[in-house]
Amino acid sequence: MSDVPLGAPLEDDPAHTQTQRTFGVKGGTIGSYRLLEALGEGGMGEVWLAEQTRPIRRHVALKIVKLGMDSVQVVARFEAERQALALMDHPAIAKVFDAGATPQGRPYFAMEYVRGEPLTQYCDRQRLTTQERLELFVHVCDGVQHAHQKGIIHRDLKPSNILVTVQDDHAVPKIIDFGVSKAVSQPLTEHTLFTSLGGFVGTAEYMSPEQAEIGSVDIDTRADVYALGGVLYELLTGVLPFDRDVFQEKSLDEIRRTIRDVDPPRPSTRITQLGPSSSDASANRRAEPARLAGLLRGDLDWITMKALEKDRTRRYATANALAMDLRRHLNNEPVLASPPSAAYRTEKFVRRHRVGVAAASALVALLAVFATVMTIQAGRIARERDRANQEATTAKQVSDFLVGLFKVSDPTEARGNSLTAREILARGSRQVETDLHDQPQVQARLEATIGQVYMGLGLYVDAQPLLEGALRTQKRLVGEDSPETLATANALANVYWYQGRYLEAEPLYQDIVQRRTRLVGADHPDTLRANYDLASLYLRQKRWDEFERLCRDTLSRQRRVLGGAHLDTLSSLNNLQSFYFMRGRYTEAEPLAIEVLEARQRTLGDDHPSTLRALHNLASIFDASGRYAEAEPLYLKAIEAKRRVLGDEHPETSTTLARLASMYVNQHRYREAESNALAAYRGLANRLGEEHELTQRVVQQLAALYAANGRPSEAEQWRAKLRNK
Repeated sequence: MSDVPLGAPLEDDPAHTQTQRTFGVKGGTIGSYRLLEALGEGGMGEVWLAEQTRPIRRHVALKIVKLGMDSVQVVARFEAERQALALMDHPAIAKVFDAGATPQGRPYFAMEYVRGEPLTQYCDRQRLTTQERLELFVHVCDGVQHAHQKGIIHRDLKPSNILVTVQDDHAVPKIIDFGVSKAVSQPLTEHTLFTSLGGFVGTAEYMSPEQAEIGSVDIDTRADVYALGGVLYELLTGVLPFDRDVFQEKSLDEIRRTIRDVDPPRPSTRITQLGPSSSDASANRRAEPARLAGLLRGDLDWITMKALEKDRTRRYATANALAMDLRRHLNNEPVLASPPSAAYRTEKFVRRHRVGVAAASALVALLAVFATVMTIQAGRIARERDRANQEATTAKQVSDFLVGLFKVSDPTEARGNSLTAREILARGSRQVETDLHDQPQVQARLEATIGQVYMGLGLYVDAQPLLEGALRTQKRLVGEDSPETLATANALANVYWYQGRYLEAEPLYQDIVQRRTRLVGADHPDTLRANYDLASLYLRQKRWDEFERLCRDTLSRQRRVLGGAHLDTLSSLNNLQSFYFMRGRYTEAEPLAIEVLEARQRTLGDDHPSTLRALHNLASIFDASGRYAEAEPLYLKAIEAKRRVLGDEHPETSTTLARLASMYVNQHRYREAESNALAAYRGLANRLGEEHELTQRVVQQLAALYAANGRPSEAEQWRAKLRNK
């Protein structure tokens, strides 16, 4: 199946004929699909262009296991492809629409029909420049990154499995054929899925060294990074890192040895070695051979060879890391890839030529160089060891502290006292301040940890001083650009946000966005999350233009980099529906709120706080639209779950109580409104304080409620609370 574009023939139904090789017959039907044209054939499956006739009419690619190939192992692989594709939602990955089985029990699935051509063919036919090829390739990396985040390794990435189609005058790559994909975080099928020992899974020309090993089972996402390096090499030079003809002439052991031990020449060097054929490769890229070699020399040589590293620990760790380095090159920024060090080149040389080096007359000189390098390396290792030991010591001290702190739950320690989580945290805060003043790094980490736990409990006043202290210490000890410092700064900004102290939160959010953009790039998930936080601040302040511009840009990047189903993408989508809601555009807000709720229910479950927020939001839209009968059960369900999960006085529980009370007032159900509004007031006053804007809003609500209910004296009492603030 590795060479099949999306859309290829099916197998023939034995009920029709025992002699025909294929299942499908042009004009025949399988379920709701009418077969139109056989498109291709792979090792275990065939694909047809088919027309779906119900419930909607559209063209699809229909793939099915071939006759005679329906062994347990093959069916398992086929089901794995179907499930893998169903997990993913990304513009660069072909979508799965439907799945089923033939009357004979052979599985099939219908997927997006990609009318395109292999990546390298498209680029050559269009004579795309090197920059245009890289811009297209970066989108491929984004799709692979999305698959990896879903726990799926493709294991057979190559140009024929990356089709390019044109949509709205733009070239769009689509990754196909997950038939040999591997689940790294969850089983994809109830059948056993395994790789035959001694056999290749994938295509040798793009196969990583670890994938080529006999009986290899330790395969991770870096195998796909290596394959992307092979595709990038071919896009840049027009040839493979290793010639296909050479592989065809070698034995299986020789092929494995080549993949494992032989380094291909750098792309710029390969162009100069092509001879007359370099003119064709250069013409396809609209450049002269010398000009093309110059374009590849430096950044693109380093990036490509880093992706093709034999040692996967030296390879790019993720497809996103590869894409980010290519974006840096396109933006004329310094890339992270760099030429191999002298020590590394020496080590590789010795490994390849052990016998020759041992007999060489220059052995002494080589050893002298090696000794010098090793001395430098030893110093570096010692520094890394000391840093690691310090980190391990800090981690152990943090662990010991927390173990001691929570030991109070042991009856022999508690002496019959039952302590609440808040009391345990208060005890921990006091101990951190008194017992660890001479260990500032441990103290800062614990302050940040306890502060974030307080924040999760809605105890923002308690969280604030801890996070402020941790941030001051971390800036001094590890610097303002440290990931640990930035994480604490983000938590502190969130605490300010929850307290309504937006003027203090904003500069922190803006600084985090600027630093993460500079350190890890504009498309890094951490940077996108920081953009989301800043957009949320603009939304709360009703800075509509700034919010909408930042939110839409962030959402677009998250969909491209993370995929539409990622939790961070859903958070930005939720922000957009909140914007519509606050502007009174309920018909635009509703479908977004439903999409977010359903996605969070699928991925997080019904009781996750994020799911409960989405439930509250949908109820609020129904409420604001006057659809009270639809809103009430959602409010009640959210309140019941929030009380169980977050507690009676958590600010989020109180916020939903206040919304339900407001709806009851609109329905003149004053008794029910009163009990809910009073509960909301108690929770917000205890957690956020009387001065907080949310508490004050409920005070206004109670005054209006009593006035509407004909109880003027009580209304005046609540108005007095407002005047006294």
